[in-house]
Amino acid sequence: MADAIALEAFIRDIEDFPKAGITFKDITPLLADPGALAAAVHGLSAAFTDRGITKVVGMEARGFIFAAPVAVALGAGFVPVRKAGKLPWSVNRQEYVLEYGTDLLEIHQDAVTAEDRVLVIDDVLATGGTAAATVQLLGQSSATVVALGFVMELAFLDGRAALGDAEVTTLLRYA
Repeated sequence: MADAIALEAFIRDIEDFPKAGITFKDITPLLADPGALAAAVHGLSAAFTDRGITKVVGMEARGFIFAAPVAVALGAGFVPVRKAGKLPWSVNRQEYVLEYGTDLLEIHQDAVTAEDRVLVIDDVLATGGTAAATVQLLGQSSATVVALGFVMELAFLDGRAALGDAEVTTLLRYA
């Protein structure tokens, strides 16, 4: 099985995607390799084994891929945070700013409670906008956000700044 350092070999750079001048970090080779995928799930769950996590929250869509198996590894429930209009029941909403406009995240109103200790999982920490909005969304239910975990961090975009003093764990960091 690959370790956290070896995971970098499973990240493919795609130049000029989604637009000229951007180098996209593609995780699909990591997802396709069973050892690398298992190592990523283990790496994200290992730091939180004895932290009393009751719910693992994953953001649409790639966050789901990692958050659900992390929840299983921790013996916790999985909670999806979705884009607007995709959840079928009563929701809490949080608007957040994008590069050119705003977007909206939603969670079922009964998905987390004040008694829950939550771990937030996503694939990439970039500007931190989605993660910060998710933390705010969880605050509407008074859940305790224990930490946030990401497969990779694009540190040059300074996403940690948007998360304040929240505990952040990443497996790969690109400076």
